[in-house]
Amino acid sequence: MNTGLTQIVNGNVITPHEIVFNAAVLIKDGRIEEICRDNKTIEQAMIIDARGQYLSPGFIDIHVHGGAGHDFMDAELEGFHEISRLHARHGTTAMVPTSLTSEKDQLIGLLKVYEAAVQSHSDGAAFLGLHLEGPYFAMNQRGAQDPRYIRDPDPVEYEEILEHAHLIARWSAAPERKGALDFGRRLRDKGVLAAMAHTDAVYEEVLAAVEAGYTLSTHLYSGMSGVSRKNAFRFAGVIESSLLLDEIDVEIIADGVHLPAPLLKLIYKIKGPEKIALITDAMRGAGMPEGESILGHKNDGLKVIIEDDVAKLPDRSSFAGSVATADRLVRNMVKMADVPLLEAVNMMSRTPARIMGCQNKKGAILKGMDADLVLFDRDIQVSFTMVKGKIVHGAA
Repeated sequence: MNTGLTQIVNGNVITPHEIVFNAAVLIKDGRIEEICRDNKTIEQAMIIDARGQYLSPGFIDIHVHGGAGHDFMDAELEGFHEISRLHARHGTTAMVPTSLTSEKDQLIGLLKVYEAAVQSHSDGAAFLGLHLEGPYFAMNQRGAQDPRYIRDPDPVEYEEILEHAHLIARWSAAPERKGALDFGRRLRDKGVLAAMAHTDAVYEEVLAAVEAGYTLSTHLYSGMSGVSRKNAFRFAGVIESSLLLDEIDVEIIADGVHLPAPLLKLIYKIKGPEKIALITDAMRGAGMPEGESILGHKNDGLKVIIEDDVAKLPDRSSFAGSVATADRLVRNMVKMADVPLLEAVNMMSRTPARIMGCQNKKGAILKGMDADLVLFDRDIQVSFTMVKGKIVHGAA
């Protein structure tokens, strides 16, 4: 008889504030029904034996471009699904698909494919809304973003795109660009998270941006200003401002390449796990062998090279996105930055859920939350992934 009950037993359950060893989690109709600290088996439930592994809330990646040979900019329905399946195998249970700089019509086309993907999605990580990364960036901080499309915010353009605001979770821009503060206020009005990215702003401009609604720093240290000098005077950049201001959350690419261990430790020490979201920033090369690849649309994107566990521009002058998966981020924070496992998991689940406004449903193992769960060993090797009570990787 199908009771709608599933129970995961013999697990080390990672809750928001502690790890409960040798415990069980009861799931009913896709939600967490109970944390059984005594590990008592419910006879009516389908039993899954965790065999002493860690049972974690599902990982939430709020900045990801692709994987498994696909990029969201390809705007292909099957590509969306393949990317979500690839990352689900590595513990991601929810993600925010991310664009690159492009023309308006391309972004609108991407939004339409995203909507179709949400309606048809069933066997990988869930989608939480699109992240539009650009095209309103500082040319000097473009990194691997295509310079052909970089421009100032245009109300005529972004208002047309914001007609699809119910599909857009966040939008990253350089707040010092002409019209960017009005743009940030408009995003706030529409319920879209405004983030600072690929920016040359100084502290005073960041303060104005925060007042206009920019509350997230996109891939901290990557594509943003640090301390600069003008007429012999020093000015704090976006890096220092993001570390200093409590109003700003930060996301970091903890792939072990973009940021070395000392910077991971510094960010953790200053901001703390409640203000840090780990992101993959993964491009189509995630889960693929080393060699040539493309960042962006497969027909006219930028050629890149995957080597040293990262994507690079062909001249090796800049990174061009990571090829990481979420399990690698957690592993690196534990092993490279000496962060306790509980806090590393929170930075990959609870904090990104809060940033994206879905903390009442996702990001923690608590009664009533979505049963988005990951099982991994002490080396953070994922063996099992569940989304809303449905197994999408591994076996019962």
